[in-house]
Amino acid sequence: MTIVILGSGNIATHIGKAFHALGHQILQVYSRNRANAYALASVLNADAIDTIKEVTDKADLYIIAVTDQAIQHVVDQLPKLLKGIVVHCSGATNINILAHFPLYGVLYPAQSLQKDIVTSLDNIPFAIEGGDSDTADRLLQLMRNISVKSFLCDSEQRLALHIAAVFANNFSNVLFQIAYDILKEQNLSFDLLKPIVLETAQKVQKQIPKDVQTGPATREDAETIQKHLQFLTKTPHWLKIYQQLTEEIIRNKHE
Repeated sequence: MTIVILGSGNIATHIGKAFHALGHQILQVYSRNRANAYALASVLNADAIDTIKEVTDKADLYIIAVTDQAIQHVVDQLPKLLKGIVVHCSGATNINILAHFPLYGVLYPAQSLQKDIVTSLDNIPFAIEGGDSDTADRLLQLMRNISVKSFLCDSEQRLALHIAAVFANNFSNVLFQIAYDILKEQNLSFDLLKPIVLETAQKVQKQIPKDVQTGPATREDAETIQKHLQFLTKTPHWLKIYQQLTEEIIRNKHE
């Protein structure tokens, strides 16, 4: 298969390398920054381009791997009668943004990827959607050569997956940072929490998170909760987060 990669960032790098490793031919890598295009293109044995007008119309697959805000800009500049399948890689962008292409779809990895960190895509879930059932099936079979956990889903399901990933990944990470800052203020190391962080992550690999919830909110330990709130009065934004999460834990307990 011949492929054009539109983008040179995290997802573009990982997907481009994965397809290249499988023997697919990457024809071009596009980036507005030619140096970035060249950096990835040199790894993929592809041509580097910095204007969409240079995009070939001979590829079998066009992968739009840019920020969500830039997808429309790229779509608007691509020829509308491309014979290859045009896909984007966004979790939050509806497939309809590509609807004026003859063949189109979505390849969304439910994983936070960084181009400078080697990551195996073998077991990363890829949410696959196609403009029609034949295209969806073609994309699914293609992506299952990269990840056995690739699966079909529609745009609403993909948006839900993206939101869930934000809660599980982005929001948990900012809570780690709050914990880090609380400890730092008391001259304590975040290393003290690393065992419990790992234990929590390991538990939810096999159990429903609600079933392994612990802590004063689960016990409805009002005395301890009040002590925590008093400690946090000097940082009202943290206090508000603590209150909201405590209320959510108690609500879950009684559902």
